[in-house]
Amino acid sequence: MAGWVQRQCPYCGEPVELALAPEDGDQDYIEDCAVCCRPIAVRLRVDHDGEAQVELRRDDEA
Repeated sequence: MAGWVQRQCPYCGEPVELALAPEDGDQDYIEDCAVCCRPIAVRLRVDHDGEAQVELRRDDEA
């Protein structure tokens, strides 16, 4: 079930809204912050119960 989640940009701290599609399974992608335009690494993990966990980090972090 697709939905929206709100997190904070790891660069500027402003709220970022992300459209999620957990039915597509685990995902790693880059999305630019709408405020500071820096690249955010988004990691979506879906557990065996279908619950989504979202992690945002700076793209320059290892």
